[in-house]
Amino acid sequence: MSSALHAMAAAPVVVHDRPRAGAGEAYVAMQTGASAYHLPAWLGVIRRAFGHETRYLVAESGDRVVGVLPLVFFRSRVFGRFAVSLPFLNYGGVLADNESAARALLEHAVEQTRSAGGTHLELRHCDAQMFPELPAKRHKVAMELTLERTIDLQWHALDRKLRNQIRKAEKSGLTAQVGGSELLEPFYGVFARNMRDLGTPVYGIRFFREILATFVDCARVLCVRHEGRPVAASIVHWSGSRIEVPWASALREFNPLCANVLLYWHMLQFAIERRLEVFDFGRSTPDQGTFHFKKQWGAVPRQLVWEYWTAEGHSLPDLNPSAARFDLAVRTWQRLPMVVTTALGPHIVRNIP
Repeated sequence: MSSALHAMAAAPVVVHDRPRAGAGEAYVAMQTGASAYHLPAWLGVIRRAFGHETRYLVAESGDRVVGVLPLVFFRSRVFGRFAVSLPFLNYGGVLADNESAARALLEHAVEQTRSAGGTHLELRHCDAQMFPELPAKRHKVAMELTLERTIDLQWHALDRKLRNQIRKAEKSGLTAQVGGSELLEPFYGVFARNMRDLGTPVYGIRFFREILATFVDCARVLCVRHEGRPVAASIVHWSGSRIEVPWASALREFNPLCANVLLYWHMLQFAIERRLEVFDFGRSTPDQGTFHFKKQWGAVPRQLVWEYWTAEGHSLPDLNPSAARFDLAVRTWQRLPMVVTTALGPHIVRNIP
């Protein structure tokens, strides 16, 4: 939200979900606090990949757009009905010029969630709580690295341990490549295997195919191979001066060869070559393994604040797969054949935001 958060709009704020063509994109492009996920195109990706209902709320004051809110609605027999901005991704929520616009968007989203029979609305914000009266979770952080201007400077900014691991990976015959949809199958093979080993249902490959097809100019696949075999892979996308890696995986048996480290080093090089300024490693739970892995690259935490409206009689949602009550399910999933997990996983995870 801009510095004009507490300023009142000159004209009444009206919220609707049928924006003029290009209005949302033009507004997001002008906002310093926007993420790429505020663009309407991401709703199209989710709608086509998962089949969920989506709505793009736009707040207008007079003839001027003053805020947007992308929403995805879930309807599941197991997990219930609810709305999220934005599921499967790290950011979203309300983007607005002022408090009046922000609250109008919130009220409209609550009304639509309630009308859909939803038990809660989840807004994925950053840094500070936008609506102090709402309950919030601060269980995750984004890990961000300000990039050096050149690859050589970035190399020397790494500690000796990381540089040695990169050299080891290169001496072990690991190679890295960058591409588009032609690398989707290698990426998905590594990603699906890693998710199975973690005991987590995997997204369907269509989700990633839609991302690469929609964001042709700002999304790429990176793949590390050993003797031709994909052993680590990621998908990155960028907007403005920022690049993010929401999905990265490596096969555990190749950890001794530092395949994951080589993958991240090539992602940093890729970003610097494009003169991007901030590398977003994605979200982590503080003090857990992935948090420390990202921290060693020099990344610093940025607080994520997920705010909730809940219907009367309902508590905050808890769909965290690491919760103790899911232990048996996780252990069972880890023992299933890949052909089973890749077939069943997408049907389960489509309702877990």
